[in-house]
Amino acid sequence: MASKFDTRYPSIDDLRQRAKRKIPKFAFEYLDGGCNEDVNLHRNTSELREVQLKPKYIRDFNGSSLKTNLFGIEYDAPFGIAPVGLQGLIWPNSAEILAKAAFNHNIPFILSTVTTTSIERASEITEGKSWFQLYHPTESRLRDDIIKRAAAAECPVLVILCDVPTFGFRPRDIRNGLAMPPKMNLSNILQVFGRPHWGIETLKHGIPSFEVLKPYMPKGLDLKQLGKFMDETFSGRLNEEKIKPIRDMWKGKLVLKGVASEYDTEQAIRLGLDGIIVSNHGGRQLDAGESAIKPLSTIAEKYGDQIEVMMDSGVRSGPDVARALASGASFTFMGRSFMYGVSALGKKGGNHTISLLKTELQQVMEQLCCEKTTDFSKYLI
Repeated sequence: MASKFDTRYPSIDDLRQRAKRKIPKFAFEYLDGGCNEDVNLHRNTSELREVQLKPKYIRDFNGSSLKTNLFGIEYDAPFGIAPVGLQGLIWPNSAEILAKAAFNHNIPFILSTVTTTSIERASEITEGKSWFQLYHPTESRLRDDIIKRAAAAECPVLVILCDVPTFGFRPRDIRNGLAMPPKMNLSNILQVFGRPHWGIETLKHGIPSFEVLKPYMPKGLDLKQLGKFMDETFSGRLNEEKIKPIRDMWKGKLVLKGVASEYDTEQAIRLGLDGIIVSNHGGRQLDAGESAIKPLSTIAEKYGDQIEVMMDSGVRSGPDVARALASGASFTFMGRSFMYGVSALGKKGGNHTISLLKTELQQVMEQLCCEKTTDFSKYLI
């Protein structure tokens, strides 16, 4: 697909500012915020942007290609759409909008367990190309059923999450009633009235719900009961005993997301996983932790020939993708950038954001005289 975007919004920050004006404050702060004092949220991007690249001009140059091979599949760019919870709360129907845009542009879309469209619907939209990210259930029966649904939907990759052993402490969400159990307070209601487009779209598509989990949820849950259901149904703490049955059951590629150390990388290799995503959950879990870019280089250099090393957290733009690839990532994922785009531009936001990122990254490659995405490390200072 041609990389054409709306020139009124030529940066992710333009989309972020428009998104802030388009969606209620509680939804924007849920999307935009980190945890505690947002230290690691900002560290993610600021430290990534300390990475510098050096061009090599006087040489034969045959043009640049964004095409990237991952798990035996050729994608049209070295980035994909990361899993995001409660997408339909941020912008109505956004999960489906982004899944369709990812399919149109031939990049991966990862569906979260706690987002607002189903495994089956995402697979239908992407013709069986969407990945699925699993929050680990407390019951093996539920785990097995969800995995069987992902397999039946032909998801090529299953992503298991290791960086949510507890819910991050997020003051904004607590103030806004988006902790568990969630609640709609008077302030939130007034915010909705101030964002009529968001309200109309929500009425059109319906109140967002956990579509992946709907078959397992008792009918008629109120918000307080929903919080209890989530606490009782999921345990984010992974160990070898939890991962082994998943590896035995899942025949496709298996990826561990949330890796921030050599130790967890070694465990992933030992347990037979196919890939890791170096990530700190977008700075939403551990404010005192490292930025994602810090452990990436060491992990990629030490283990990159044993397991596929990918990255998310702090990646916002085309130049950021280039920095991550140059630092050793074979592929990158973004969540907020795409949600800013769809919140700003609705059904056009997915295609716009992907096209913008492709254009930015293409310019970086051509400026460096870098022909392939696998060559970025040659330009790292």
